[in-house]
Formats: sequence, structure tokens, C-alpha cells
Amino acid sequence: MLDKTKINLLIVHCSDTPDDKDLRALDIHEMHLSFGWDGIGYHKVICRNGNIENGRPEFWIGAHTFSKNERSLGVCLIGRNNFSDLQFLSLKNLLIEWKMKYPNSIILGHRDSINTNKTCPNFNVNEWCKKENLL
Repeated sequence: MLDKTKINLLIVHCSDTPDDKDLRALDIHEMHLSFGWDGIGYHKVICRNGNIENGRPEFWIGAHTFSKNERSLGVCLIGRNNFSDLQFLSLKNLLIEWKMKYPNSIILGHRDSINTNKTCPNFNVNEWCKKENLL
């Protein structure tokens, strides 16, 4: 179980799948099962049309950021580089909701949350958050 009092990171990911492929949370769930995981690692998935779908319940420890899962929630944008305006609007609304529930949390891109060569989510989350007044 994820101890909500320990949540201090909200981590933004992308699925790193072709931008024209309209995947859903179930597709990510099946992909993660094929990795031998216990199902989808993210708590929320934002589809190309902006719909927010549930992944793991917020009270379950995620499987999205090595060594940070015990204190974070993860959201995944479907796509690789060209996210839709609707996705960004949904991301903003979700992060506002999460910040209200977890006011001491900080928002990071996956690439900024750990030492990694990955570029996920393929945009500068910190700069986007500044532009959207989320910091």
C-alpha cells in the first residue's frame, strides 16, 4: 500500500509510442504485463483525445520510476513527441487535483526524477509547469 502521507513527487511520463497510435490504459496494462510486471505501472493515463483513464489505484505503489515509487504518483501521456492540446489540458487539471491532495509534492518529468539516459516525457516539465502556473 502507498502511504499517502509520503507522497511528495508527481511524475510525468510518456508512453514513447508513435504519436498517431491511439492507445488506452488497457493497452499499457497489457504491455506492462508482458514485461512480467503486476500490471500497469502508472496511476493515470492521458489518451490522445484528453480522456484520463485510471491505471493503478492511488493507494497502490506504482511501477513507473525506479526507487521513487514508494513516494510518488505517475501519469503517462500517450505518445512520444507531439501531445495534443487536450492532453496538456487534462494533464494540467490532473496535476492541480493531485497538488490539492498532496500539497507538499513537486512535479517532475521522469527524466528529471532519477539519473537516466531516458528523455521521457520528451518535453521540459519544469518549463511547462512555469508557463501553466503550476509551481
